[in-house]
Amino acid sequence: MASSNNYDGILLGMGNPLLDISAVVDEAFLTKYDVKLNNAILAEEKHLPMYDEMSSKFNVEYIAGGATQNSIKVAQWMLQIPGATSYMGSIGKDKYGEAMKKDATAAGLNVHYYEDESAPTGTCGVCVVGGERSLIANLSAANCYKVDHLKKPENWALVEKAKFYYIAGFFLTVSPESIQLVSEHAAANNKVFTMNLSAPFICEFFKDAQEKFLPYMDFVFGNETEARTFSRVHGWETEDVEQIAIKISQLPKATGTYKRTTVITQGADPVVVAQDGKVTKYPVIPLPKEKLVDTNGAGDAFVGGFMSQLVKEKSIEECVKAGCYASNVVIQRSGCTYPEKPDFN
Repeated sequence: MASSNNYDGILLGMGNPLLDISAVVDEAFLTKYDVKLNNAILAEEKHLPMYDEMSSKFNVEYIAGGATQNSIKVAQWMLQIPGATSYMGSIGKDKYGEAMKKDATAAGLNVHYYEDESAPTGTCGVCVVGGERSLIANLSAANCYKVDHLKKPENWALVEKAKFYYIAGFFLTVSPESIQLVSEHAAANNKVFTMNLSAPFICEFFKDAQEKFLPYMDFVFGNETEARTFSRVHGWETEDVEQIAIKISQLPKATGTYKRTTVITQGADPVVVAQDGKVTKYPVIPLPKEKLVDTNGAGDAFVGGFMSQLVKEKSIEECVKAGCYASNVVIQRSGCTYPEKPDFN
């Protein structure tokens, strides 16, 4: 392997750093707050009392989260190379923000947070029933990220240093200006730019922003529900995940440096990879139901594992294997957490 300093800051993520407030709840709680399993939404007025009710009624865990931050942490864990990854996003000046910074730094990330003076650190309610999760994000300070922070020389230096970028679709709601600067930099410098469909609501209600950056995406990640929503919103009239993956990979690109690859996970079903008009399916590692703790962070972990091998220029098959390994580890634990060292080769 090349010497580790070649990997210095090779992967950069930008997104919404959120503290997960996670609990196993019941169906009545889901119904009361009108939330569905296997979905992710932004909190509305009606959801605001939910967080306190969770902590009074159920056994709550506080876990550092945020989709992109999870993926970057998992990539860093898989790589085991100090300083290989960087991350930017916005937190509040409060105890949650401090805890987040401590957690990310301990995970080996080079974090450059923007610290908002007025808003509290963002939180995400994670409601778990039968191992499936529903996410309700109260972005708060995460919503305050400004492109001016990215433009500061010490932060833009992270962009310059990186060769691979990953941004979850959730960041489209916060700072499209920042995504534009990073994606254009990647295109101009033959670097690899990747994003995630992230949630049905992103595909549906942030369609224009998503479409604007699609030409820059060399890799598009997502799950089967997001892929089907994407298809419906684009009038493709197909529910067939393989067909949708191919169609996404064939949408126009800003540059011809790399062909686009679409990677769609389907829970326990095989991972669908579309490249060059062809689909390859990769089975996931089977897990007995009794070993499933919760699916929170499963998709994020898949991306982290995948990216950890992509930055090493491994084959797509190796990247998918690493993604499946990482998500298999994470679904056997609460939230996006992992043991001290990976056992992957």
